[in-house]
Parts: sequence; structure tokens; C-alpha cells
Amino acid sequence: MFSQLGDKLQEIFKDLRGHGKISEANIDAALRQIRLALLEADVDFQVAKNFVARIKEKALGEEVLRSITPGQQIVKIFYDELSILLGGDAAPVNLGEPHRILIIGLNGSGKTTSAAKLARLLKKQGRSPNLIALDLERPAAIDQLATLGKQIDVPVFIPEPGEKNVRRAATAALEWHQRAGGDIDIFDTAGRQEVDVALIEELQQLKRFLQPQETLLVVDAATGQQAVSVASHFNSALEISGIILTKLDGDARGGAALSMREVTRRPIKFAGTGEKLDQFETFVPQRLAGRILGMGDVVGLVEKAAETIEAEDAARLEQKLRRASFDFNDFLAQFKMLRKMGPLENVLGMLPGMSNVPGLSIDEKQLKRTEAIVLSMTSEERTRPEILNARRRQRIARGSGSTVTEVNDLIRRFDQMRKLMKNAGKMKGVLKQLQKLHR
Repeated sequence: MFSQLGDKLQEIFKDLRGHGKISEANIDAALRQIRLALLEADVDFQVAKNFVARIKEKALGEEVLRSITPGQQIVKIFYDELSILLGGDAAPVNLGEPHRILIIGLNGSGKTTSAAKLARLLKKQGRSPNLIALDLERPAAIDQLATLGKQIDVPVFIPEPGEKNVRRAATAALEWHQRAGGDIDIFDTAGRQEVDVALIEELQQLKRFLQPQETLLVVDAATGQQAVSVASHFNSALEISGIILTKLDGDARGGAALSMREVTRRPIKFAGTGEKLDQFETFVPQRLAGRILGMGDVVGLVEKAAETIEAEDAARLEQKLRRASFDFNDFLAQFKMLRKMGPLENVLGMLPGMSNVPGLSIDEKQLKRTEAIVLSMTSEERTRPEILNARRRQRIARGSGSTVTEVNDLIRRFDQMRKLMKNAGKMKGVLKQLQKLHR
């Protein structure tokens, strides 16, 4: 989502770092470009104006202008201010009494899916969540929550068929909780196509009755300035405690995420980064700021790897690399490990500097074709790639729906990578080969 903004900012700072000395005119010119980049990214005008003013005030200080590396100093100021704009430190969800979380938002924002994602995350953290279906306007939302609950093995309260009174349904849910057990209830509520009086009154009534310690607003980050307006309305009417931003994996300009905290004065607590139930994470402002500026997110990458890759598989692969006995079976295992972590482009983007690499875009169709080629090999061929003669390669091409040239190209790059592995001093080249191999 932030690739265009990130590219522009990195270009501006690259030019700024190129100056041995920086004058006030240099800073003014850079800040003008930064303000334009933010506005093009759909950041609220007043937010962008105030943000740039704070950077200018700090960037014009004597210690910056007279420092040995003034360009780097300004990048550091920008990073710090961007982290503050996004909320500063991560805001943990309040799991205290009465152990109730109210999920609110408009239709289509990802409310029901976010409720299930949050339940899955809390379950992984050792909690025992329940999901409560209170969207009485859309029976499909109740069915969806029930299906998602089964997928993550979390109990789901289903209201009586035809129930239209949300207070009565909530009372029944609390009685159900006494029988079901669990230590935290997540309430999925009704939405509308837009904020209206009836919706707000229903949610206000429900909040007064439940007295939840968290009221989380789900906002679609792809809706831009409209998302900021929606958040402002909900916050003024219901005093939300935090925000869940969905669709951060999309191709929108990202300004909503940068404006949300400043406009509502409420923290972004979670971010949805994809459609799958595991693509949901605690929002950490410093990490997103680092990714926007091309600094990567190594901590996030390690956490993602620890969650998705089995330790035994990683140890086995490491031994193979040490012995230089890496074969196509290992390649396939490594390929699946990477795919578990999400889109490869997102994974590589978490490495420092990788967002600056030209042509980082990964073709998912080509990745599937690469996988199909390896799957079309026999077990012996994967273990002993040296037996892959012309006849076998033709059979593999037919079986994988690819050309013999594509099969030959994959095998050639694989052989180059194996040779590199025999020399530990050349291991840096392996990353480049892996990138080519996965294209």
C-alpha cells in the first residue's frame, strides 16, 4: 500500500543526503516535496501541514545544520515524527474486566473477518475467546462468523432465528457465556453502508448495556479520506478505544493510515494484511515507519518466520546447506516455507533496503509455474537432478504446462545455486540467485 509514498520519500532523502552541507533552502525544497508526496498519498491536508511544520522546526536546529551528516539527521527526525504520527508505541489491547470487546464499523470494512482474526490471535496468546454474532441485519454475517469460528475452533454464539432486538440478543449471549465458558467475548455488531442515526443509536444502547473495556472500530484503509471521516463520526458518537485497519495489503495510497491517529487521537491497535485468518497483526508504528522509509522490518520478519516455520524444518534445511547437499526436495520445502509467510513480495519488503531494489515485484503466476515444474519431477529426479536428461525435461515441461526452455532455465539456476553453496564465502550471492530462481 505504501510503495509509491515510500519510493518518493526515499528519493527525496537520497537527494538530501547527497549534500555535504545543508541550507535552509535545501530543507524547504525537500519539505515541499514531502508535503506533496503526503497529499498525493491521500493524507489529510491539515495532518500533512502540521506534520511537515514539526519536521521543519526540528530540522532547522543548529545541531542538524552543522552536523557531519545533516541528511541522515533529517531522515532520523522524519522517522521519529512518522512513528509519532502513526501512534508512537504499540497500544496493547485491554483484556481486563469485564473481558468484552465490541467490534464496530460499516458494512464491507471487514468487521466479521476481523473479529475472527482477533479471536485467533488471542487464542494463540493463550486466551479462550468466544465470538458473539450480533449483526441482526444480515443473516449472512451470522453464518460467516459461525463458519470462521469452526475454522479456528472458537465457540460462536448464534442468536435465535428472526431475532431483531439487539439488547435481547446480547442478554442471551451473556447467559450463553455462563455455559460456554471462555475468558473473553468478542461481539460482532451490525453495520450499514454509511453512518446513520439508527446505527449509532443501536450501538450506543449496546455499549451502555455491555460496558466493554474495548470498542474497536474496523476501517477499510483502501477508502482513503472517507475512512478518516467515518472514524471521526464513530469516535465522537461512541468514544472508540482503538482502530483495526484492514486491507493494508491493497494498492491504495495509504493516507488513511497516516491520518487516522492524528484525527481521532485513538491508537491503531491491529492491522489486517490479507484475506487469510493469519494475516492479522498487532500494529507497531515504528515498524511501519521503517518499512515506508525502506529500513525494513527485521523484527516483524523474524516473528512471522517463527510463527509459520517449524524449527525442525529450519534446522534440517540449515544442515543441508552446510553439507551442500541441497536438492529439489529441499527447494520445494523451502518454497513452501516462504509461501506460508505470505506473498513473497511482502516478505522481501521486510528486509532492509529491499524496497529500493529495482524490479522487486514478484509474479505470483511465475511462482506457481516454478512450483509446478518441481512437482512434475519424480522423487528420484528431485533427489538426483543430474539425471535430468532431454527426454525427462520434455516430460516435466508437458506435466507442468511450461516450456522446455523454462525447465532448462530453472535447472541451470538451481545448479548455479548449488555451486555457490559449496563456498561459504560466496553465500551472499545465494540471495540473488534465490530471487532469480523464484521469478
